[in-house]
Amino acid sequence: MSQKITAAITAVGGYVPEDRLTNFDLEKMVETNDEWIRTRTGISERRILKGEGLATSDMVVPAVRQLCEKRGIDPSEIDAMIIGTVTPDMLFPSTANLACHKLGAKNAWGFDLLAACSGFLYALTTGAALVESGRYKKVVVVGADKMSSIVNYNDRATCIIFGDGAGAVLLEPSTDGNGVQDSILRSDGSGGNYLHMKAGGSLRPASHETVANNEHYAYQEGQAVFKFAVKGMADVSAELLERNQLTGDDIAWLVPHQANKRIIDATADRMGLSHEKVMLNIQRYGNTTAATIPLCLWEWEKQLNKGDNIVLAAFGGGFTWGATLVKWAY
Repeated sequence: MSQKITAAITAVGGYVPEDRLTNFDLEKMVETNDEWIRTRTGISERRILKGEGLATSDMVVPAVRQLCEKRGIDPSEIDAMIIGTVTPDMLFPSTANLACHKLGAKNAWGFDLLAACSGFLYALTTGAALVESGRYKKVVVVGADKMSSIVNYNDRATCIIFGDGAGAVLLEPSTDGNGVQDSILRSDGSGGNYLHMKAGGSLRPASHETVANNEHYAYQEGQAVFKFAVKGMADVSAELLERNQLTGDDIAWLVPHQANKRIIDATADRMGLSHEKVMLNIQRYGNTTAATIPLCLWEWEKQLNKGDNIVLAAFGGGFTWGATLVKWAY
């Protein structure tokens, strides 16, 4: 009898731009202050990709290159690449196509996946299915966003939250039971009213009017999103544990989407997890949308041990949310 193939994470890479945008910088740009931002979000600074002609793919490339070096493989060995992003370089070709070209990953096919802040989780589940099928041996899953490209720095409700960054994982087949174990993913399009980008799609193509009305920026109704996010992320994480007959004691780490420290705390509490088991880097990077979860894995990689149960949880615009159980493979 053939052994069950699971998709194991075998390497992690990450990239954040050099330039820092601190709360004190924002005080000079909009009516806000450091204390207000820190107490409500937990954020002190975020990284911004500056420079002419730089886009999301320019953060994906160093993250994936680092992952290949760690694993000792050449980019030409990559079979497929899935990039969770809401800030593609352009609508087409996909950021995955462009990044593969820049990397020399000439044997890979790939595509972008749009699920806002849940993009990495959606992409991870999709990539795991490709590996589990037995058809692909090396699948790279990336979360990357240049949120500074769609943030209005005159809107104090959103500009304090977001930053830029990219994180990537390599998925390979495993038969020792490690890797992606289970995922519960959800979506509800009725949430679109509260968190969206009005223009730039086929509904409202770019025009003088859409640009003049600032409709090409992320729009968020914070209170409504906060309420949904707390409930959605906490519920699905608790459901995932129950379904796999686990308690908070069985979990080594919670890897939450870094949207807001209060949402993260609520999720940990609901899972019965002590806050020492929660990966938190929002204070330094802000909300990098699809990149937050893989950036946490990248920063905490040395503290992860083979066989550790970790739960990845996210909530994103539109609405999308989910939780994934992973058994660490190295």
